Amino acid sequence: MIKNILANIERWDKNSLILRDVLFHFLYNGYDTIGNIAKAQNLSVPTVKKFLDEMTLAGLITETGKREYGGGRHPVVYGLNATACYFGGVDIRNTTVSMVICDLCGQVIFSQDNIPYTAVDTPESLDQLCDHINAFLNASPVPRNEILKIGINISGRVDSKRGYSYNFFNFYNNPLDEILTQKVGARCCIENDTRAMALGEYIYSKPEGARNILFINVNWGIGIGFIFDGKLYSGKSGFAGEIGHMVTYNNEIICHCGKKGCLETEASGSALMRKLYKRLDAGANSLIAEHYRSTRNVTLDDVLQAALHEDVLCLELIEEMAGELGRWLAGLLNIFNPDLVVVGGMLSETGDCLLQPISVSLRRYALNMVYKDTEIKLSKLGRTAGVLGACTKARFKAFEEIFDKKIHK
Repeated sequence: MIKNILANIERWDKNSLILRDVLFHFLYNGYDTIGNIAKAQNLSVPTVKKFLDEMTLAGLITETGKREYGGGRHPVVYGLNATACYFGGVDIRNTTVSMVICDLCGQVIFSQDNIPYTAVDTPESLDQLCDHINAFLNASPVPRNEILKIGINISGRVDSKRGYSYNFFNFYNNPLDEILTQKVGARCCIENDTRAMALGEYIYSKPEGARNILFINVNWGIGIGFIFDGKLYSGKSGFAGEIGHMVTYNNEIICHCGKKGCLETEASGSALMRKLYKRLDAGANSLIAEHYRSTRNVTLDDVLQAALHEDVLCLELIEEMAGELGRWLAGLLNIFNPDLVVVGGMLSETGDCLLQPISVSLRRYALNMVYKDTEIKLSKLGRTAGVLGACTKARFKAFEEIFDKKIHK
């Protein structure tokens, strides 16, 4: 099927730019009528119909039914052909990796979650990751040659346009996405984990009327994903969103980036754990105190579970961290005036324990009119935001590359 689709796309010439825009309309919106597409793309209805016929012939688009209105003729609804091709998503977390296969419409066909894996910046760790991906692809009901691209999330600085990662697996001269493609036997692309989460949240949750969104990933570190006018923003070098490395404190604590006083040193999962250890060593009571003192090994997930069981110490530390985070997030509200702020990442699973202190700080430090105009919500996708965002990135990236090649041919 993929070969037929690519062969048909190859026939398209001067209209490739318009055809790309129409296809991406479906990638963002799922399905629509000719009239709505014509309005959105500033094209005539006959022109859109001609392009949809081309895309139907190519196997990308299909009729999905008719839209019901009060009276008159019901317009035909078009959508993506789900089985035309498939995409993979890989989300690397602190101690696990999760993977999915999605169809062209973004529906999950096959998935594996919480596979034990710890990313270390070594060739051996990269090989282990590729072994996990290969085992997953071998177990998938979708043939490998029907998977057009696989998106892989990596934390830290990632230049997704050129395919380089600068915090993990940066020991080859060639782009990391090329290395992964060779090792996995399927085309791969990479993206910063927080940006992928922001994209997944936007596409799958479909926030009504929200085109400008700040997604904050509250995990071991802190990151921001920007959606501006419905599009993911990466910045010139692909490093946008590194809010965790704003120097905001005079605390002499060295961040893992090498600088002192970064936001992550006081308002992140890693900072929370440092403070927790200090309090436990000083004799503080907690549901996890005995486990910590006997094993000296407590994870962020242990803290999350303790907080969900109303552990006073863990709740206190999370609320303190959230208040600090909201104080600095208020500055971004004043600068960008977004429609929506989405709070995600592992610690967002504590719900209002995290959200309320952030909201209080935003109300206190953001401009009043800006705060009132901004909705603040918890992530709807939770821990699946990253892996679904990785798959979405693969869908978009695959067709961006195909059409860019056509347009600049």
